[in-house]
Amino acid sequence: MRDLHVLIAGAGIGGLATAMALQRAGIRVSVYEQAPALGEVGAGLTLASNASRILRHLGLGAVLDDLAVIPGRGAVKHYRTGRTLVDIPRGQTQVDRFGAPYCQIHRNDLHQALVAAVQSADRDCLHLGCTLEDFGQDAQAVTAVFANAETARGDLLVGCDGIRSTVRARLFGTEDPRFTGYVAWRGLVPMERLSASLVVPDSAVWIGPGHFLTRYKIRRGELLNYIAIARTNGWVEEGWSVRSTVEALLAEFRDFEPTARSILMATPPDQCFKWGIFDRDPLPVWSTGRVTLLGDAAHPTTPFLGQGAAIALEDAMVLARAIVAAGSVAEALARYEKARVARANEVLLASRENGLNLTTTDPDRYDEETHRNEESLDLASYDAMTVPV
Repeated sequence: MRDLHVLIAGAGIGGLATAMALQRAGIRVSVYEQAPALGEVGAGLTLASNASRILRHLGLGAVLDDLAVIPGRGAVKHYRTGRTLVDIPRGQTQVDRFGAPYCQIHRNDLHQALVAAVQSADRDCLHLGCTLEDFGQDAQAVTAVFANAETARGDLLVGCDGIRSTVRARLFGTEDPRFTGYVAWRGLVPMERLSASLVVPDSAVWIGPGHFLTRYKIRRGELLNYIAIARTNGWVEEGWSVRSTVEALLAEFRDFEPTARSILMATPPDQCFKWGIFDRDPLPVWSTGRVTLLGDAAHPTTPFLGQGAAIALEDAMVLARAIVAAGSVAEALARYEKARVARANEVLLASRENGLNLTTTDPDRYDEETHRNEESLDLASYDAMTVPV
């Protein structure tokens, strides 16, 4: 089925990785993104071995080598005392165990690399300012309709349009995403603002009652990215990049130990944002006819296992392999769902559960037996290039 034309709604990490995987298989793609320009959105991403393995397979190993940070060690710390509760070996340990490194990277660095790769394969495949409004399908093709009155016709439509996916709503109804009870702050701190002693080990997590803070280096180690999460009763803001103040963040994390608070204090005023964390319950199927879902549109995942981007990358690689292996669109989507739905939903639920684990467990009782991550749950060993399709 290499003579297909695949329409992709959404030019985020999942959508672009899907485009790149399909292009490398010789399949024509057209990517439609509602934003009028691709700017620097978001901050840090963790790429466990299951994700970095895919990016290297797609030819982006040089980007990871240049821009990503491979931490030597990580730690879970007590919010009030700073005592190390769990020591986490990274670096070569991850390579030896899983065959690929655990990396941390600026989302925009990865996103721009994906954009460049997709456009180098087809300079005309990316269409900006195209908000998907609807689609229709028949036995021969699917037609996408955009708000600017443009239409596009192809053999398959992949909805990579995020947690508030229009494609999902048209397929399965307009149920709103569920507020999880967490609000998150993110910030970027230039490393020159911090003393070396504040960033030992390379990455760290602090856990406390109703609160969770993680920090790690990105962009060749020039920036420190953090995410600070607090349980709350409500969220009324729209968007995931609402400006906040460092003072409000410090007030929320007032009980955290001095090292953690020093990192928050060093945040430049224009680099502190907050957002509400939303998710959805798992779907048993993702496809109808010639239309399917991928990434957050299919399985929006909370950040408590650092697997959101990784699972979208897995989807992208497996979908491309399923299309190549199949003799029809229906067969391709059946193969894709058989390989992916259970895995993605498992991670969605495990991440949701780990959020409770990290924010409700008494930190004085937290240890290696209590700790859950991509290694202990064996998520990092998944190989999207060899899993049966």
